[in-house]
Amino acid sequence: MVFSSHIFLFYFLPIALGLYYLCPPRGRQLLLALLSYVFYGWANPWFVFLMLFSTVVDYCCGNWVVGRWRMPVLGRGEPAGPGLPPTRQRKLAVAISVVTNLSLLGFFKYLGFVQANLNVLLELIGQDAVQVYQVVLPVGISFYTFQTMSYSIDLYRGEAEPARDPLDFACYVALFPQLVAGPIVRYRDLAQQLRSRTHTLPKFTTGVFFFALGMVKKVLLANPMGQVADTAFAAAWLPWHDAWAGVAAYAFQIYFDFSGYSDMAIGIGLMLGFEFRRNFDLPYLSQSITEFWRRWHISLSTWLRDYLYIPLGGNRGSPKRTYANLAIVMLLGGLWHGAQWTFVIWGAIHGGLLALERFNDKKPVYGKLAPWARMTCTFVLVLFTWVFFRAETLDAAMGYLGLMFGMGQAAPGGHLASGLMYQPWYLLVFALCILVHLLKLDTWDLAQELRPRKLAVAAAGLAAAIAVLFTQSYNPFLYFQF
Repeated sequence: MVFSSHIFLFYFLPIALGLYYLCPPRGRQLLLALLSYVFYGWANPWFVFLMLFSTVVDYCCGNWVVGRWRMPVLGRGEPAGPGLPPTRQRKLAVAISVVTNLSLLGFFKYLGFVQANLNVLLELIGQDAVQVYQVVLPVGISFYTFQTMSYSIDLYRGEAEPARDPLDFACYVALFPQLVAGPIVRYRDLAQQLRSRTHTLPKFTTGVFFFALGMVKKVLLANPMGQVADTAFAAAWLPWHDAWAGVAAYAFQIYFDFSGYSDMAIGIGLMLGFEFRRNFDLPYLSQSITEFWRRWHISLSTWLRDYLYIPLGGNRGSPKRTYANLAIVMLLGGLWHGAQWTFVIWGAIHGGLLALERFNDKKPVYGKLAPWARMTCTFVLVLFTWVFFRAETLDAAMGYLGLMFGMGQAAPGGHLASGLMYQPWYLLVFALCILVHLLKLDTWDLAQELRPRKLAVAAAGLAAAIAVLFTQSYNPFLYFQF
């Protein structure tokens, strides 16, 4: 079930909100968990059991970490601290959590990728290939495994309090507003809100505002840009300027698609009394790649920083070690997005650019240019990397890069794609996407002070988005595949 669907808009969300506010406060946690399981299991109920398994494992590991339960097989040992169990029990509990979650992620997301690459190696040495099994990827598994894993790690570090009861933790893992495509929410940020949260009319109104602008981003901006990008990347040949326009359209599609989803998730959370953190901050205004990653998918970049980069040593070692840590983190970040070499290369390029900026005293090589020029250079670099993110194969990515630099061979009918890309409606949306950034019209900032005029504009935008939604057959959420 996706937010921008008539089933969610006209049935699930109104029913969920109605039941939630009619339910006595003591029963809301259970109701919210059940509603979340319905939401997640709508397309494939079996995947609910997979999420429940991850939930149970990490709840048990959390109890072992803090000493609520004991692992008898370990015998006695020196306590890790006052009231804490032996250190080896705590480490084993965290290891079980990490291995279990990564195993789930590895099996469902990377089994086919590993088998396909193994076959390439076997072919090189003249051996028979193994059978490649196609495993259905559960929606949102990349997000909820990261969330549950962070719970056990935070307990081990003493940065979070253990869940009060299994229902609190189950509700945290399954919470439907951010379940399938983020933002990645840590338990320590929601722990107090799971126990007690406020429900006020201003908070609910702000939630509606977030949701409305998220729908506008998704339906009125991301979807049209997605159609332009699909036309460009499917074309056999494009003039160089059309190729750049096509990848720019994809850049706007993925930003407004994902930030729109995040806005809707934050909005629904506010309607239910939850407050999530900001996940995007107009990243295409960045003046360096380092700044870009402070503004893009903030919940993922901070997760990678806290649970991968810093444990690897961060920038505490030698400069070479720091560069290596950045490269490793971004390589794994690329692989997290998908089991393809294109994602690995995307991560490697970003890792290399981050290392280069670190080498250059945390500044890009174009750091002495005017601010607008630095912003333009950063955007061009990001466009270059988006080609690998969007292309279905490595060969397709290299072919598209060739078109961007005028290296493609003209093909009959190649200009037909240009006619499809530059329809008046698409040109208008292009202009709006640029205008949103230049005027710094970010939902989070606009919501800081809500006035009747803003609410009226948001309501009109939501009505327009819903009306257009019924005329669109193209309505994917890009991050559902990750």
